[in-house]
Amino acid sequence: MNSKMNWEDAVKPLIKKYEGKKHPLDYKNTYQLMVMVVLSAQDSDKHINEIAPKLFNAFPDMESLAKAKADAEALFPFISSVRNFGNKIKWLMSIAQQVKKDKNIPLTMEGLTALPGIGRKSANVIMRESGIKAEGVIVDLHVVRVAPRLGIATGTDPKKIETQIMNALPKEDWGEIGMSISFLGREICRPTNPKHSECPMNKVCEYYKSEISRQ
Repeated sequence: MNSKMNWEDAVKPLIKKYEGKKHPLDYKNTYQLMVMVVLSAQDSDKHINEIAPKLFNAFPDMESLAKAKADAEALFPFISSVRNFGNKIKWLMSIAQQVKKDKNIPLTMEGLTALPGIGRKSANVIMRESGIKAEGVIVDLHVVRVAPRLGIATGTDPKKIETQIMNALPKEDWGEIGMSISFLGREICRPTNPKHSECPMNKVCEYYKSEISRQ
């Protein structure tokens, strides 16, 4: 981690590029967002977007999901192709029983992470997409890979990476920086053959500097 870097200034071009850009999950409201975030863990956003329309046609809101109660078979046809679907059905059923209605969906870190199947990453995504003031930084698989490349964090532990980024930046940047790094990883800073010339962070990126020095 480059602790000497003024990261507040360094990330400005990155945040400017992606600020406010909607998460790749194609949700229509907070209920859909929450369900899709739970389903997308260890699965792809693309796959969840594909299976979501039929699921939400059958269960359009939290109330309809709550009415399914412990009938896991009711959800099975819609999400059986989702990775770890057995646990996710249990989590969604439990969430629905606790929350009951869309208006009761919590939008705080404490409230969200108290629900089954929702960790800090998921809570940060839900809060960011809902326009809620950030209490942390989104750290998905892309951020785990790209943040150490940039030099703003080290290691592979999402919680430690989140803490390092939070320590490196003022709180007002927390809400956008995680998703910005994630989009950077999806679009430009690919695992192989990253598009260095297009990267808004190439002036400060540790990985880019090391690549240049090898040439």
